Amino acid sequence: MKLIKNQGRGYSFLEGIYPYSSGVVANPGFEIVHVTLNSWLPWQDGMQQARRFVESEGGGVEQLCAFELRCPRPHSMGGFIGFNEAYRNMLEQWGLVVDSQNPIARTNVAPVEDAPDETVLHAFSFVRPSRHACRTFVVAGGGELIGPLAVENIVRAADVTPDALREKATVVMNLMLQRLRGLGGVPADLTTIDVYTAHDAPTLITQAVTPELTDSPAEVVWFKARPPIIDIEFEMDMRATVEVIL
Repeated sequence: MKLIKNQGRGYSFLEGIYPYSSGVVANPGFEIVHVTLNSWLPWQDGMQQARRFVESEGGGVEQLCAFELRCPRPHSMGGFIGFNEAYRNMLEQWGLVVDSQNPIARTNVAPVEDAPDETVLHAFSFVRPSRHACRTFVVAGGGELIGPLAVENIVRAADVTPDALREKATVVMNLMLQRLRGLGGVPADLTTIDVYTAHDAPTLITQAVTPELTDSPAEVVWFKARPPIIDIEFEMDMRATVEVIL
């Protein structure tokens, strides 16, 4: 994965796919701020609020660098691709897509309990000038899918045996570490580690996640949620950011 400098926007991004990048990292002289909404908003309204918030802070829409969504239930592969068309169209209208590359990191999961009736915005991240030397970044959410968005690329699709789930979690953890290294980060930098699954998360975290993150000061937080595509069972994201609640 190639790290691409997003000229004039305060951050660089790790090459990803059509709907999202694999992660973002603040350039020297900037920091990434992660903002969690007190109340979810329909995703388009929420993104508009994120834009207004950044502009109220003296920035511009081009400083937005990551979004976290919550959807009612996992999509079929075709349904997920369809949603991504509408989502990417909004980014293009705002001028955020760079030479056909999508620089914006994203996580999108389906809560098991108290799921929303429609896809909503849960949180967003943006960059702002900073004098601090700490590296800040967002590793985009990812599940056990290797390669382009296609059912045949899901690791052990439809298999939820303990052995399969362990393999899935290991694949995702390796993906997170690959993205972390691509952003120039190490586990000791992390402030947040999120796991999303409806399965036996404590066991999977013990077997596949924490052994790789022994140098991290961040706790692993489990959200009982499903990844956004049917038959994907385990997802993670990670970050090192300044935290704000809106």
